[in-house]
Amino acid sequence: MTMAMKVVVADDEPLARERLRTLLADIDGVEVVAEAADGHEALHACAEQRPDLVLLDIAMPGIDGLETARHLAAFEPRPAVVFCTAYDAHALSAFEAEAIDYLVKPVRPERLAAAIDRVRTFAAGRGINPAAPTQRRTHLCARLRGSLRLIPIEDVHYLQAEEKYVVVHHARGEDLIEESLKSLEEEFAERFVRIHRNCLVARHEIVELKRSPDGHVQAVLRHGKTPLEVSRRCVAGLRDTLKHL
Repeated sequence: MTMAMKVVVADDEPLARERLRTLLADIDGVEVVAEAADGHEALHACAEQRPDLVLLDIAMPGIDGLETARHLAAFEPRPAVVFCTAYDAHALSAFEAEAIDYLVKPVRPERLAAAIDRVRTFAAGRGINPAAPTQRRTHLCARLRGSLRLIPIEDVHYLQAEEKYVVVHHARGEDLIEESLKSLEEEFAERFVRIHRNCLVARHEIVELKRSPDGHVQAVLRHGKTPLEVSRRCVAGLRDTLKHL
């Protein structure tokens, strides 16, 4: 007996969620394992339920559907995403976020069934493209011991690589994320500057550069308790960056 496809339905409108649940009940081999009213709830549900598919509204308060999909791209196993939205103008963004299908509300039963078939085809061929999404996120997603925390990028002071993790130092403390410092540097190049092979600092956090008693250059941060060491290879570029802040 084949396992049912586990589905999470995410939409801020209760009636829209109810309609999708009703339509899905008529499709064999599909089980709705959770509902969510926004992106944050959707990510929590996916961390707990490990669904095969997320039916995702785009226009939701807080973290919208497009950003939710960008976070889901880092989940393991990665769920398939099908967007459901009232606005077909979002189609291009949806496929940049690597959605498998895109349904315009009110969702028609035959279109939903076709989308489910596409997801099954992709899953059977393991055809979901794992390439990184192209748009910058507004939050980082820390997932540890089954819990999940979303950290606004604007609250991040600095990022420090530590073995296979990156430690995010932010306004409310520290969290670990499983991303590479290099990919974070590329995604958020306008916000963070490299001061060491293992450290990126938010540009607006750097107050000054000073030399320590042993001759090393250090960056003094607006919200940092202790200065951070700047590697010799980064000093010249960092001084130039600070001139233009």
